[in-house]
Amino acid sequence: MHKFLYLISIFLAGYQGIFAQYRLRIELIVPNVQDVDSFFIAGSFNNWQPADKAYGFLKNDEKLIYEKSELPSGIYEFKITRGSWDKVESTNNGTDINNRFINLSSDTIIQISVEGWKDNFVRAPKMHTASKNVHLLDSSFHMSKLGRDRPVWIYLPPDYNSGKKRYPVIYMHDGQNLFDSFTSGFGEWGVDEILDSLSAAGKTSSIVIGIDNGPHRLNEYNPYNNARFGEGEGEAYINFIIKDLKPFVDKNYRTLSAKENTIIAGSSMGGLISYYAALKYPSVFGKAGIFSPAFWIAPDILPLTDTLAPQAKGMYFFYMGEKEGEEMISSMNAVTLNLGKSSGALIYTVVDPGGKHHEYSWKKWFPEFYLWVSSNGLNHIIKQD
Repeated sequence: MHKFLYLISIFLAGYQGIFAQYRLRIELIVPNVQDVDSFFIAGSFNNWQPADKAYGFLKNDEKLIYEKSELPSGIYEFKITRGSWDKVESTNNGTDINNRFINLSSDTIIQISVEGWKDNFVRAPKMHTASKNVHLLDSSFHMSKLGRDRPVWIYLPPDYNSGKKRYPVIYMHDGQNLFDSFTSGFGEWGVDEILDSLSAAGKTSSIVIGIDNGPHRLNEYNPYNNARFGEGEGEAYINFIIKDLKPFVDKNYRTLSAKENTIIAGSSMGGLISYYAALKYPSVFGKAGIFSPAFWIAPDILPLTDTLAPQAKGMYFFYMGEKEGEEMISSMNAVTLNLGKSSGALIYTVVDPGGKHHEYSWKKWFPEFYLWVSSNGLNHIIKQD
């Protein structure tokens, strides 16, 4: 196995302060580059897209060069790919590596030695890990507000088929990553195993609806237009849930359909759209799980908070990992502060010192979120770790 040595030179320029923007130049020196190879950075700054042309390297003689301007300061996680997650960098025996970090707080030069690529190793086939309580609700549920179809999953409590009880419903985004390692790109939340265990311990049971993401994820989960990513479709996406999906679920399953028992949750862009939905439609969504919200992509969320906070009376659980960067934390804190000042909502905010922008961090905090919203914020001990 050849080792590929990348020399990454980062030149940063911009204004100082909490919202500083920097220019980024990356040079990759790769011996024996083949004409068929294309190289990309996939990270927290581009929603982990493995073949994002805006983050691709241009070949210039013996160098691979990438330049980016106006990248906010902060800590970013990333990996190098050759265009897909099947061709991501790995160790010299083909196992996954931890995410790399760039700290855009000063001029930085990073030298990286890539030991191998995943596609150069024979891997054991991925196994399904979803529990027996997870089913495909529809392989192509029609999103009438968006003119496209999408797979939708449903988790039913272990005792669903043994009685006539009705259940709260949690609507979650990025359905591929909730229940099954086979369908997940970065690891699963383990929502089904967590809820199975909590149900066995006598805790409140719930139905979970997992909506798969698609190629328009950055648009579907953003309620605002974005200069780079295009038209925001978040309003249409939430209206799909409210007017198409929720009525179907309430009609065909034993649900508690009132706002107090209708929860919306997600991470990153899914955290952004979950917050927007709960804030904009409090008569539908009474509770929200907002994990690592990508508020940076939607600055208009703060004035919307100021406008709509007086009518907010539900429950909002906010999570951020400290390793996601000061600006991510600050953007979340700005929203929670304004929401708290003007609303009657119950707000739980946690910043985990060891937390990252990753499924295993969201999996860690999902039980805390679930128990808190299930208890209506009462008689529940909040962790301090």
